[in-house]
Amino acid sequence: MTTLSLNVPVPSAVAALADDLAPALTPFDRVRDDHTFVLKRLADGSPHPHRLREQARTALAGAGPARARVDGLGVFEWPPSGPGPVLYLAVESPGLVAMHETLVDALGAVEGLEGSDYTPHVTLARGADLPPAALDRLCDRSVPAVEWTVDRLLVYDAGYDEVAARLSLPV
Repeated sequence: MTTLSLNVPVPSAVAALADDLAPALTPFDRVRDDHTFVLKRLADGSPHPHRLREQARTALAGAGPARARVDGLGVFEWPPSGPGPVLYLAVESPGLVAMHETLVDALGAVEGLEGSDYTPHVTLARGADLPPAALDRLCDRSVPAVEWTVDRLLVYDAGYDEVAARLSLPV
């Protein structure tokens, strides 16, 4: 069964920021090498990737590009799935949050992860036996701000671990 998501590609400056943080991530069991963030997950039984792209295109008609900004770290101490804690780069983007809400209305929500529970972020690492004070110190680290314009989305196929389609967000 295919599990798809609509992901936001991040600029190389965000990937470089994540790479700069790598030495601080050694206590974590899993450190991400590939940096994107999920705008919308789909439950098991996802449609074909190109069908999802067209559903998203229809739902987001007129949405246009969105501004995004990374400028700090956050943590999900008890994530709804998988091992925790999850350390992430926090993403601020009212436009992407609005797109997420539109996609949830059109495609449904994955409970516990989306809708009012949605937090835009770029996952850095997960799974560590760290005391809360150590997590707080990680989150208090100064992170240079990175701003960019999101002008496309990626249909990611977790079953094949690949980008299966792309969706431009026209001006």
